Amino acid sequence: MLGRLVTELGPWSWWLLGLLLLAAELLLPGVFLVWIGIGALATGIISLVLWESAVWAWQIQCLVFAALAVAATLLGRRFLSKPDTQTDEPMLNQRGASLVGRTATLQEPIAEGRGRIRLDDTHWSVTGPDLPVGTKVRIVSWNGNDLTVEAD
Repeated sequence: MLGRLVTELGPWSWWLLGLLLLAAELLLPGVFLVWIGIGALATGIISLVLWESAVWAWQIQCLVFAALAVAATLLGRRFLSKPDTQTDEPMLNQRGASLVGRTATLQEPIAEGRGRIRLDDTHWSVTGPDLPVGTKVRIVSWNGNDLTVEAD
């Protein structure tokens, strides 16, 4: 049945596939099906010209479609990807990174490389050299879970 439909529609079958993929992109947003749909529409344009040609067999059409879909995806991602933008709040949503350079007092000793400090209203796990309670420390880095400190 599908083969008969493609034969009856001719080059318009690629247009139909492309429009169905673009419509599916509206239902399942993710900006991926649009590139495959563009590849199908481009294959449809080529099919309008080459449909009667002996070299334009269905296998060649599928290869051209795959190549155009990949090319459209790569070009779309390259030109529509978000550029690195500068912001006036580079540490927004990176609270630990914004603490680098601050000083604090150890609330628990650093024993075997691990301890705790209190900064503002939050207790933080810290790593660093073994130090006793009450030592002033400077935060030198943040790895996502722990702050790394050194004696101040």
